[in-house]
Amino acid sequence: MEKIKRFKDVIVFAVVVLLIVLISFAIYLQSSPRMLYPEEIREYEGEDLSSIGDFSANAIRGTQHVNASTYRLTITGLVNKTLEYSYDDVIKGFQKYQKVVTLHCVEQWSVKILWEGFLLKDLLNQTEINPNATVVIFHAYDGYTTSLPLNYILDNDILIAYKMNGLTLPPERGFPFQLVAESKFGYKWIKWITQIELSYNENYRGFWESRGWSNEADIP
Repeated sequence: MEKIKRFKDVIVFAVVVLLIVLISFAIYLQSSPRMLYPEEIREYEGEDLSSIGDFSANAIRGTQHVNASTYRLTITGLVNKTLEYSYDDVIKGFQKYQKVVTLHCVEQWSVKILWEGFLLKDLLNQTEINPNATVVIFHAYDGYTTSLPLNYILDNDILIAYKMNGLTLPPERGFPFQLVAESKFGYKWIKWITQIELSYNENYRGFWESRGWSNEADIP
C-alpha cells in the first residue's frame, strides 16, 4: 500500500508540474509582443493568407542576423562543380517563382503563405550533379541541419524562398533564404541556409531527426 501511495504522489506531482509549465507558457505567449507586418499581402488569387506574424518562434539558437553583403551560399559534396553565390547572385541569377504553400508544424499549428523564390533544382543543376548523389543535406547559419532525398527535389518544384507575402524574409523567418519543403513538416523547412551538400549518405540524420523525429517528415 505504501508503494502505491508513493506512486500516486509521484503522478500527482508530475501532473502539477506539467500544469504549471503549460500555464507559464500560455502566460508567456500572451505577454510576448507580436510582430506586425502592415505591408504584407494577405490575399492572393482569391486565397486568404496567414500573416508572417502567425508563426511561432522556433530556432535552436534564436533568431539569426545574416549580413547580406558578406553572405555566401555554397553548394558542395557530390558535384562536378563546387559553387559559391552571393545573395545578389542568387536574387538576380535565377528565374523567380511564386507559390502558395502551407507550412504544418508538429506543434499543431499551420500557416498558409505566398512564397517567392527560385527552384532548388535549377540551382543544383548548375553543379553537374554526380550520379552517386541521392541525398541533399542543408546547413544553416546557426548550425541546424536537415536532409531530403535528391529525387524529392528534382521531381517537384521545391522553392528556396527569399520573400513571403510580398516582403523580403525578415531575420526571424530565415533571411536570406528558407527552404519551402512542401508536403513535409516544418522541421524540414530550414531557415538561414548557408550550405547545400549533395551526398550518398542515406543514413544522415539532421538536428531533430537525430533526436527521434521521422526523417521522412511526410504530412499525413
